[in-house]
Amino acid sequence: MKWFFDTSVLIPVFIEDHVHHDRSLAVFEVTDRKTGCCAAHSLAEFFAAFTRLPAPYRASGEQVLLFLELIQERLAIVSLDGDEYMEVIRRATEAGILGGTIYDALLAGCALKAMPETIYTWNERHFRLLGPQIAARVRTP
Repeated sequence: MKWFFDTSVLIPVFIEDHVHHDRSLAVFEVTDRKTGCCAAHSLAEFFAAFTRLPAPYRASGEQVLLFLELIQERLAIVSLDGDEYMEVIRRATEAGILGGTIYDALLAGCALKAMPETIYTWNERHFRLLGPQIAARVRTP
């Protein structure tokens, strides 16, 4: 796998006025299911974020489902099983990760499972906290 997409990169793909739209779209457009992936959890994060954005960017659930179908057509979806989930949480606890950063740790766990060359995120700071295997792969689009 070549690229892993964080939710923070997927959302701007679908918002033309977003400051990160052009760069996010550029990397999204050149990937396919053989070269790009995202975490299954990112689908839920994407839905939650997009249905609660301020007007005029907020989308209905039906609109967001269409966006998610485009993501699923273009990216392989990576998920953790129960044991993998617990292992990521154990490692995060040992590293002192607290609060909502656990969600980034779970995304990073999916990324490590897929073994991409690059993890695309606009949230570099949180991902760099998740250890050298992740930090070495983190890039902005």
